[in-house]
Amino acid sequence: MGSRANSRTTAVKLISGVLYPVNSPELFEWTSARLSETFGDIERTSEAYTFDCTDYYMDISSNLARRFFSFKGLRHPLGLVAWKKLAISLEAESSPESACRRRVNIDPGYVDGARIILASTKDHAHRIYLHDDIYAEVTMCRRKFGWESFSYTFPDFASGIYDAFLDAVRCDWKRDVRFLKQSEAG
Repeated sequence: MGSRANSRTTAVKLISGVLYPVNSPELFEWTSARLSETFGDIERTSEAYTFDCTDYYMDISSNLARRFFSFKGLRHPLGLVAWKKLAISLEAESSPESACRRRVNIDPGYVDGARIILASTKDHAHRIYLHDDIYAEVTMCRRKFGWESFSYTFPDFASGIYDAFLDAVRCDWKRDVRFLKQSEAG
């Protein structure tokens, strides 16, 4: 699951985006249950967003939805590699043995006060290699009371449709960091 955060300077809030076929609510429920078993109690679940900004995930379905989860507690950001590897395992588990393709896409990452970091298995100029073929990407940053995208930010993130959910998770992060700070001081 990755190590728990023990310092407010390294504490992050684990999130995960999930792409799944709109016509498979049972697959979403399965994924939700498996994510909870794998990463711990779910704190927030976003609404379902239509995902139609790329055809990259046609191997899953031509009619996709994206939802996000955040998980209770704070984690250490070094868990990102382990989280991505666990997500890859869950994607493989989502497919029946007779199928050659995944049925869901699971993208773990984290939110803290300044940024959203997502894990990837794909190298690119804007991604930093961590280890075990996993990369980290600063997908968006927080500036002047809002989320700011970059030239490489995925179009759905850059559109702002996820901002309300990400703001709520950031508030949860701030609350948990305050609690951690108080417990470290007391």
